Amino acid sequence: MNKYALRPAQKTDGPLIRHLASQVWFVTYQEVHTPEQLEFMFEEMYAPEKLLEQMEKGHLFFIGYDQDIPFGYFSLEQQEQDLFYLQKLYLIPSYQGKGAGKFLFLSAIEIIKRKHPDPCRMELNVNRQNPAIRFYERMGMVRYKESDDPIGEGFVMNNCFMRMEI
Repeated sequence: MNKYALRPAQKTDGPLIRHLASQVWFVTYQEVHTPEQLEFMFEEMYAPEKLLEQMEKGHLFFIGYDQDIPFGYFSLEQQEQDLFYLQKLYLIPSYQGKGAGKFLFLSAIEIIKRKHPDPCRMELNVNRQNPAIRFYERMGMVRYKESDDPIGEGFVMNNCFMRMEI
C-alpha cells in the first residue's frame, strides 16, 4: 500500500498550489536565476489568475498528500493526440528523496495511460542547471534538445527538453 495519495486539483485549489510553489520555487532556483527573474517567473506561472487560466486551458493539476499534508503537485497538458506535456512537478523540500517525486511522476504516467491507452509520448522541459534532470533520467526520460528561450522582461530560460515513450 502506497503511503502517498493523489487528488485532482479544483479551480479553488489555486491558493494551495501557489503556497506549495512558494515553498519550492525560490529554493530550487536560487542558484540558477537572479531574484528578479525568480519573482518574474513565479508570478507568470503562479499568480492566481495565471493558475486559473492554465486550468481553463486544459492543464490538469494534481496534488500529492501524505495523509492530510499536501507535499507537492504536478500538471499535465495534452498538446497533441499522442503528446502529453508534464508542465510542472514540484515537491516541498522536506519530501525530496523520500519517494514522493517518484510517486507523482508515476501517477502522471498512469493518468496519461488512462486517458490515452494507446502508445504516446510524455515530454517536459527543465532548466539545464536543475538537478532534477538526474531524477527524470532515472525515471526513464531522455534528453533530446536544449535551447535558450526568451521569456519576457529580458529574461532567458536555459531549457533542457526531455521525453519518454509511454
